[in-house]
Amino acid sequence: MGRTSKQRRRNHALAASLAALLATTGVAGAVPASAMNPADTPVKRQQAAQRQDDAETAEAKQSLARMTLEQKVGQLFVADVFGKSATEVHPSNQKKYGVGTAAEVVQKFGVGGVIYFNNPGTDNIDDPVQLAKFSNGLQKAALNSGAKLPLILSIDQEGGRVTRLGKPATEYPSSMAVGAGRSTEDAKRLATINGHELRAVGIAQNFAPDADINSNHLNPVIGSRSFSSDPALASSLVTAEIDGYQRSGRATETVSSAAKHFPGHGDAAEDSHTGLPEIDRTEQEWREIDLPPFKAAIEAGADSIMTAHITVPSLDPSGNPATLSKPIMGDLLRGELGYRGVVVTDSLQMAGVRKLHPDHEIPVLALEAGVDQMLMPPNLDVAINGVLDAVKSGRITEERINESVIRILKLKLKRGIFAQPMADVNAVKKKVGTPAHLADVQALTDRTTTVLRNDANLLPLKDPGKVLVTGYNRPDYPGYPAEPVAALAKALGATGLSTGTSPNADTVAKAVEAAKGADTVIVLTNGLRTSANQVNLVKSLQATGKPVIAVGVQEPYDPGYADVPTWAVTYDWREVTMNSLAKVLKGEISPQGKLPVNIPAADGQVLFPFGHGLSW
Repeated sequence: MGRTSKQRRRNHALAASLAALLATTGVAGAVPASAMNPADTPVKRQQAAQRQDDAETAEAKQSLARMTLEQKVGQLFVADVFGKSATEVHPSNQKKYGVGTAAEVVQKFGVGGVIYFNNPGTDNIDDPVQLAKFSNGLQKAALNSGAKLPLILSIDQEGGRVTRLGKPATEYPSSMAVGAGRSTEDAKRLATINGHELRAVGIAQNFAPDADINSNHLNPVIGSRSFSSDPALASSLVTAEIDGYQRSGRATETVSSAAKHFPGHGDAAEDSHTGLPEIDRTEQEWREIDLPPFKAAIEAGADSIMTAHITVPSLDPSGNPATLSKPIMGDLLRGELGYRGVVVTDSLQMAGVRKLHPDHEIPVLALEAGVDQMLMPPNLDVAINGVLDAVKSGRITEERINESVIRILKLKLKRGIFAQPMADVNAVKKKVGTPAHLADVQALTDRTTTVLRNDANLLPLKDPGKVLVTGYNRPDYPGYPAEPVAALAKALGATGLSTGTSPNADTVAKAVEAAKGADTVIVLTNGLRTSANQVNLVKSLQATGKPVIAVGVQEPYDPGYADVPTWAVTYDWREVTMNSLAKVLKGEISPQGKLPVNIPAADGQVLFPFGHGLSW
């Protein structure tokens, strides 16, 4: 059934009124900064922003008044769906939701949003045009059923190893690479391009940037997703990326950012996907180390903050994960920090949030803590009914539900989703992966490669002769194959021999044999601390007597576990990053990256300090 003429008139009126307001205020990402009236003062901009907020609040309340309790509760949830189009019948949808298609999931549960993935378990993405069509199909299902409200479509597109939408879209270096580049202008430009390309395919919420401080080099889940171990550097880059995501164009060109994972996942030594990490910082340490980037994100106007499934006894001794903690989400984030935007959980499928409570209780506890938007519950029906039962029993008031729904609707209004829910499929190829975008991201990535040692004076390569590139690859990396050896070999015109994540004796022997026929050997590493086989590969290549250049291509900590006279780190293994590495190795550009973290030796002593980085 199509939308009624009354509904269409209402949406057109809203779009017109908000467009007029945005065009005159120049706030909340409505117009580029260059288009703002230079006579504007901070006071006038603040007044304009308040008028916009008041208008969005009024419209959100009007929409709320037309909604049933069930429709309101549906808006609180973001679902993961299966398939690559809204109408594709997929067995996993049937298994998880009892319906065949993603569109039917939206219609059955009336969710407020859908999140896209690109991995073997939830593979939604082929290419930008396909994704734009998928987005439009989902929006059509939402607008023609239930509350007839548009979805907010979301994604984790951080850059580096957390990349859901790859080539032919623009691909990005990791946040830690950006930290090595030290440039807020580059951070803003990266987020601007990323946000505009996502919006072109119908996505209006990017769960980025990562605001965690990677203070623990043993952290198994954050690492190079973090900008730095330095709070000031991380804060400046978080602010810059939020600016790029949210204020780099008109509302319908930008995306909501989400600073994550509050109150800070960077000191964890355990993965919250599989366990419940405990952060043993004192409250004062937390305030000095973890808090600053989130405070900066709030001051920058981040549309949303994502929670962490961690325990922080100094902030809440109850043992509850932060996602479900009223002292952390309510008293700290909402109260002390005054955050008024959307608080979104990390995935509710993760073990860290499910360890202590049943699935029907988790969303209720999250709401009681101060959360608004709940991401990917393992059983959506159970989660929704858990909240409905809590309201009917009087445990949660409908007014509390209304608070969160209003915040979510205001986010949709602020990002122009009501005004323009559909992607322009015909314009996707003109906006995504453009030559200008690719060139800009290559240029900023060129400023991130970090050379740590050049004791043998091998770099830049002057007369390398036959070059062998060997080492780490992972063809089954979730989403896109990790093939840095092939990418670097191509960029150098060298021979490539990938050895995987844990090369056995036969594989090492083949690499050694290939090295004997080469004049220069480049070995790529990833995770030497936990891979004795990779360490063996490096040592075996050194034993050939050939000049060896070692490069850490994900986390920068590998130099602490292998004594090689020539070391560089790139912070990720994407093709754009390997191209930059090739330029540095060949001497086409000078290395400019400076370590955004300390690199310890195996005994814990600092081997290469924060800020170290050679150039020539």
